[in-house]
Amino acid sequence: MRKALEHALAIVSEELDPSLGMLLNEFEQELFRLADLARNPGSESGYMQTLRTFRMNRADLVPQFMLELEALLAAIRTATPPPAADTPSTGTSYRTLTLVEDAVMDEDSVLREIASRQEGRASLALHLLGQRFGVLAGCPAFDAMRIPLGPQSLCRAMRNASLALEISHDARLLLYRLFDRHVMSQYARILEKLDAAMGDDGILPGLTYVPLRTRPGSPGDGLADGETGPPAGTATVAAGSKARPPAASPAARHAGDGQRPHTAWMAQSTTAFANDDEEAAFAMLRQLMSGRRELLGKLRPERPGDTRLQLSTSDVVNALGALQAQPPSPMGQQRGLMEIKQTLLAQARQQRGQGATLSDQDNDTFELLHLLYGQLEGEVRGDAPASALIRRLQLPLLRLALQDPAFFVRSQHPARQLLNTVAETAAKWLDPDDFDPQLLLPLQQAVSHVVDNFDGDPAVFEASNEQLSGHLQAQVRKAEMLERRHVEAARGKEKLEVAKLRASRTLADMIGDQRLPKFSRALLSQAWADVLTLTLLRQGEDSDEWKRQVEVTRQVITACSRGEANADPALAQHIESALAQVGYHGEEAGVIAQRLTSCRAEDEDPASRTELAMKLKARTRLGEDGASPRRPPPTPRTPEEQGRYEQLRVMPFGSWIEFVTNQQGDVVRRRMSWFSPVTDNALFVNQRGQRVGEHSLDSLARMLVAGQARIVTAERGRLVDRAWQAAMSALRSFAGRGDATQLGGVPA
Repeated sequence: MRKALEHALAIVSEELDPSLGMLLNEFEQELFRLADLARNPGSESGYMQTLRTFRMNRADLVPQFMLELEALLAAIRTATPPPAADTPSTGTSYRTLTLVEDAVMDEDSVLREIASRQEGRASLALHLLGQRFGVLAGCPAFDAMRIPLGPQSLCRAMRNASLALEISHDARLLLYRLFDRHVMSQYARILEKLDAAMGDDGILPGLTYVPLRTRPGSPGDGLADGETGPPAGTATVAAGSKARPPAASPAARHAGDGQRPHTAWMAQSTTAFANDDEEAAFAMLRQLMSGRRELLGKLRPERPGDTRLQLSTSDVVNALGALQAQPPSPMGQQRGLMEIKQTLLAQARQQRGQGATLSDQDNDTFELLHLLYGQLEGEVRGDAPASALIRRLQLPLLRLALQDPAFFVRSQHPARQLLNTVAETAAKWLDPDDFDPQLLLPLQQAVSHVVDNFDGDPAVFEASNEQLSGHLQAQVRKAEMLERRHVEAARGKEKLEVAKLRASRTLADMIGDQRLPKFSRALLSQAWADVLTLTLLRQGEDSDEWKRQVEVTRQVITACSRGEANADPALAQHIESALAQVGYHGEEAGVIAQRLTSCRAEDEDPASRTELAMKLKARTRLGEDGASPRRPPPTPRTPEEQGRYEQLRVMPFGSWIEFVTNQQGDVVRRRMSWFSPVTDNALFVNQRGQRVGEHSLDSLARMLVAGQARIVTAERGRLVDRAWQAAMSALRSFAGRGDATQLGGVPA
């Protein structure tokens, strides 16, 4: 155990140390910049004083931060779970409210937002890590709040360590924002590396994400490609296997990673296939292209006397550079890759006086990029604002691929990331409202920067990615904030539903087998049930107010069951006041109170009783939306539908699902932000975090089985990876290879 914890701390220390150094340098520069821009001498003096204090104490931050993490790991078996910031303790009542410093609230909210964002991005890795730390601590699995190296722990460690700097509250807030930008931006990758290292150290080495498997012979044996979304968050160890399993190959290991549900936002990078064997993938790619050339050679025999000059790769790259430097067509039309190839060969013939050809390797590069672009065109909308930018990237990408074939097999290649970012903003799975128009100008600037400046140096693509990253992160933060608001609203509705169920059960248990007048029972189950629900929602089940309302309910039931003729004025007044809190008007509440406390009213004025009954029927109950009718009870599910239903209930929040919108097979991608285990309602948002509707998990399971929806897996999450898969599938079929191959970071 000690060795595993020391190894985990060493990994985190090694990964975070450079980022923490960048954080300190950036913080110092930012303080100096703020002092320089200060509008009055007082502010400038404050910034300079903070800067001097920071320079005196900056050497203490990193060691103190690591000591905080070390202390958390050392207390893994003794530490009690910290209370959640938004969850009141059991013994807290409204009589013990105290004031909290605004500074404390600001720091808590900033750090909580940072941690929540990371929890959403790395939910599966955190789940697996929690299982492993649970084993080390000899207790149930840790949740994200308790994991010693989890996002909450890192944020708490940074807050405690920042006290050593002795800087002001505003300066600490600035430090936290830079901490989010420089340190936490790579946190998901660190978590995956840490999880793999703990597995190698023998802490649940077989722990992995296991897809949902149906029984042999069931209708769900064959599932469509891209639909088999394993139950994310499910961590299992093979039972009965005492010997450690042999190490899986990179292809097999990452094939399992690819089956995870895709949870990243649009154009976010993924690390699911970051450690693939590039040499093996490139060797297989060359083998496929060689088989293709052999087949084409048989179909296209050589003509005698046909001698052509073979152009060198440098000549091809230089010629393409000249084409890239030409101004765009006045009509705005971009040539295809095969047209570019023909233009290149025609220019070589004119310059050299004889026919020219490309080497096999260069010709393969043209063909591969042509295949990739062909698949991309089928995945993007032609009328999308960013679709023309994809064509503008052809020449720079072609020149890069000729010099650096790793573009095809490295999923994290900067040029491939830029192409994916541009392509996903024009993807067919986006509604027009899903694209943020403010992102178009940064996309155009990034593409123009590559077209104007690329001359063989891949750093140009990295610079464009860095230029775009700030805009993308801002868009993601905005979407996450909007999504969080919708989730909080949905959780509020769930609390209301829970309160309704609890109130209904309490009322039913108290009535039991007692015989009550029909109209009195109806008033209790509707008007008074709303009062119980509101009391339970506001005050809680342990409050004195709830106990008082339960006692009043008991008195009402007793009065109605005994047929008491005279109403208790105090009881009627209390009921009338309680009904007013749930929206009943004074006269209407008074009539209901009289009927609940006096059975004589049952036989008086039948017309008014009928009128009141009609009003109650037309009235919208507490928390109900009159525009949305109640769902009928679901019909029994088939075994395959039940399997999908159970799979959905363990999927991580933030998983993407594609819904088929018409008979042509067009899809729209939606993010399952949250679902309620009580009501089974799932909340869906679009790429901008805007709420687009709800589905019950039952209906969603039926849609998955019917092919009207499919879970987006990690291997098909990014558009470029998805297009590359399709291109490699076509290439294998053409070359006569039907075996699954790992190419370009995804299973081809």
